[in-house]
Amino acid sequence: MADRYLSFTGTAPGRFLTRRLGLPQPAALRRWSPERPVLEGGLLHLTAGKSDLDLAPVLARTGLGADSGRPAAVVLDATGVRDVEGLAEVHAALHPVVRSVAASGRVVVLGAPPALADHHQAAAQQALEGFTRSLGKEIGRGRTVNLVRLTDAHAAESTLRFLLSPKSAYVSGQVIEVGSREAEAPGDWDRPLTGRTALVTGAARGIGEAVAETLARDGARVVVLDVPQAEQDARRVAERLAGTALALDITAGDAGERIAAALPDGLDILIHNAGITRDRRLVNMPAERWSAVLDVNLASVLRTTDALLASGTLKPGGRIVATASIAGLAGNAGQTNYGAAKAGIVGLVRSLAPRALDEHGVTVNAVAPGFIETRMTAAVPLFIREAGRRMNSLAQGGLPVDVAETTAWLAHPASGPVNGQVVRVCGQSLLGA
Repeated sequence: MADRYLSFTGTAPGRFLTRRLGLPQPAALRRWSPERPVLEGGLLHLTAGKSDLDLAPVLARTGLGADSGRPAAVVLDATGVRDVEGLAEVHAALHPVVRSVAASGRVVVLGAPPALADHHQAAAQQALEGFTRSLGKEIGRGRTVNLVRLTDAHAAESTLRFLLSPKSAYVSGQVIEVGSREAEAPGDWDRPLTGRTALVTGAARGIGEAVAETLARDGARVVVLDVPQAEQDARRVAERLAGTALALDITAGDAGERIAAALPDGLDILIHNAGITRDRRLVNMPAERWSAVLDVNLASVLRTTDALLASGTLKPGGRIVATASIAGLAGNAGQTNYGAAKAGIVGLVRSLAPRALDEHGVTVNAVAPGFIETRMTAAVPLFIREAGRRMNSLAQGGLPVDVAETTAWLAHPASGPVNGQVVRVCGQSLLGA
């Protein structure tokens, strides 16, 4: 369903009226397209504190030029900030330039992991999180602000390329930790998934379809999995993407074994996207509504992940990306079942990520969508739908492609140092952490 309010505020009368009434003024977001693959404008590189990062080669490969007076992106290296005095340098660096960042521009703050042995450094680095989230809520005009904690610039290249591109249009206010593990550079950054096989569950429509399309765009051979009732739609998507369809109930006890049998050459990328809702307040929720949501959204993810890791179907260097939700982070009335399941996904990621990497060479991350414009949200009552759209820093709903682009970044071969992360795709929703 079209966002008529967003369209209205893009007109001169709309801008005048919403400004006079103090209403949200969302800006049309600049998303990736083949014709416009990079942000238009320069990159301004600033530093607060003394940094040891060698950022210049990585930033040079983002496709952004030198600062042109109105930067499309600003990168502030604050990894050397170790005390309150260093935080003053953060203010001094960004205060003069924030207003000049172009519409739909990017601000990326780089921080260091807080040091347990140095409480001054830990306090200063944690302060960057509050600073980043606050700046994201006030910067406006479709601009985003994110914090990346890292120790090695080259390990963070895929993350910086993503956050400094139109692909991250609906990701803001996030804190992403990048490990020091060596990153695998792809042969072709434009098609980094060439030669890799990706399985996407619930891919016949909606967000799953968008994820399948984006992974195929990036070179992957995609297996479109959905329930037998959606087989016709799954085949349609698979044929369009030169992939294959797999009709399978993901809640079946032997789903993992059947997936492994269908992929004798193994699997590189596993995307857990399938999900359902059966909303009702707990006092009115029968057991079957509870169990159906928990089985599809959580239990099936646990079972199939365990089976595919145990069988060796997921190859070393593989990627698992599961779909959580801000409902699992902040809760939502009428969704105790859904919120429980999606919070369970967060627990899965945090527990499994280090072990899966050590034992199988596979990373485990999750995306947590907020209000995304789908057929499901189009059926939500008008006032609730409008609240969902406006209650974020970008004052609008996201699109399925926003979740897909974030998933593709986590599936990237160079994203190996990104592990155990839960990244919200919510326009910095006012709900949740």
